[in-house]
Amino acid sequence: MSMKNLNKHKKVRDVNLTKEDLINFETDIVKHWENGEITAPIHLSNGNEEQVIEVFSRISYDDHIFSTWRSHYHALCHGISPVWLKNEILEGRSITICNLDHNFYSSAIVTGVIPIALGTAIGLKRKKSKQKVWCFVGDMAFETGIFYECHKYARNFDLPLYFVVEDNGVSTQTPTLATWNKKRDIPDDVIYYNYESKYPHYGTGKWVVF
Repeated sequence: MSMKNLNKHKKVRDVNLTKEDLINFETDIVKHWENGEITAPIHLSNGNEEQVIEVFSRISYDDHIFSTWRSHYHALCHGISPVWLKNEILEGRSITICNLDHNFYSSAIVTGVIPIALGTAIGLKRKKSKQKVWCFVGDMAFETGIFYECHKYARNFDLPLYFVVEDNGVSTQTPTLATWNKKRDIPDDVIYYNYESKYPHYGTGKWVVF
């Protein structure tokens, strides 16, 4: 398991979940989805269980998390109840999981959480809070201008904002390299890892290239 820049952050806690716990949660959601019990979009996680657990061992429970539409693993590792999370998913809110009690926010809009995470970090610094902000993005969002503007601002003003790039190799359904031609260099303060998922961008089944 290779993760760039992770060891620049000290472990602050144990994550009381295993790889199997995360997989079993998503497997249960798949059953409900394929039975037609979930009538809104879902974006399932797979293949990055160990990486997510390692990242969250660096994140305190009172830190702020800004996640993507693929947020189930993040929510569980940040201490959100599996029962509460499953109910939100069954109610059709899989891609917009938000829990104020756990400082957890997500958005179905590509790059949507990035400027909000930046603003939160500005507010925490002004309050002289010890809390941190962690912003998760995929490899598609990593290539965008809004990512680099917010990353540069956070770095220049020494804000408590930390980015985690989860690279599954695709931008929605298109290989990221085909979309952007080449990938940017990884900043030395950005946690970055690659993984492969058995699930397509949306729902279940297989992604077919013609």
